[in-house]
Amino acid sequence: MRAIQIASLDGPQAATLVDISEPAAEDGMVLVEVHAAGVAFPDALQSRGLYQYKPEMPYTPGAEVAGVVRSAPEGAGVVAGDRVAGLTMLCGAMAEVVALHPERVFKLPDSVSFQAGAGLLFNDLTMHFALRTRGRLQAGETVLVHGAAGGIGTSTLRLAPAFGAARTIAVVSSDAKADVARAAGASDVVLADGFKDAVKELTGGRGVDIVVDPVGGDRVTDSLRCLAPAGRLLVVGFTAGDIPSIKVNRLLLNNVDAVGVGWGAWTMTHPGYLREQWDELEPLLADGRVAAPQPVVYPLERAADAIASLEDRTARGKVVVAVR
Repeated sequence: MRAIQIASLDGPQAATLVDISEPAAEDGMVLVEVHAAGVAFPDALQSRGLYQYKPEMPYTPGAEVAGVVRSAPEGAGVVAGDRVAGLTMLCGAMAEVVALHPERVFKLPDSVSFQAGAGLLFNDLTMHFALRTRGRLQAGETVLVHGAAGGIGTSTLRLAPAFGAARTIAVVSSDAKADVARAAGASDVVLADGFKDAVKELTGGRGVDIVVDPVGGDRVTDSLRCLAPAGRLLVVGFTAGDIPSIKVNRLLLNNVDAVGVGWGAWTMTHPGYLREQWDELEPLLADGRVAAPQPVVYPLERAADAIASLEDRTARGKVVVAVR
């Protein structure tokens, strides 16, 4: 079968298209014929050996897929022919066939395309966890999101209103990215340069209830200053490259929280949580209350470019590779 492999830690351009053996139909595993695979920021980090999980070389990148079940064990919840989305949990997705644990395979609504389905799980389940479990989002609250034109950002803008947010404020670095954020549903859009003052003006000086930050770097202090009393800063990632420090006296003086959002680690210690998330998210997608993502699609042959777009921050929304 065709697959992408990375054999050296030289960055995204080390990703090459190769022919490898299909995975065996192991007991208890679901075999899926992959139509599309998602691309996420960890793929770029892994290609340089900078991610906490370091796969054995050579490896096939990608954590999320959408496709059709070829075979499944009894009791898996899916059968041959079902349209599904699934998680490899960090490696193996960019291949024509994958073997997945049943608890990481989810029936895809008929209204969601394979390409959209491949862009759903990593970001939407992360943001479900961030907003619902860690962020404790309440009806009527205001959510600000950094990196709003990226995968996590657009997922936040799509999901937060469905979970009760009354307003979403997108922080972007350019006018082109502002257009992406508006298309994803942002109530308001501000530029990263001077975002604190712009947010204070938009909210009449009150601030926001939640800040979603997948960027990190030098924004954290002004993000804390944007919070209303009892507000929460959700630390999702560090695409800027620098891991910031927080002076905890700011938390005490302003009665605000800094909250870590480690979805992957949480799923490893909370059996059944992935299924709980999908059971809540799937009906929202099926009936259109949450729009499916509109990903940027690369052919499998250009997987290196797709991964690079995450590293150089040129990606607009979710990025996927078309496998079939």
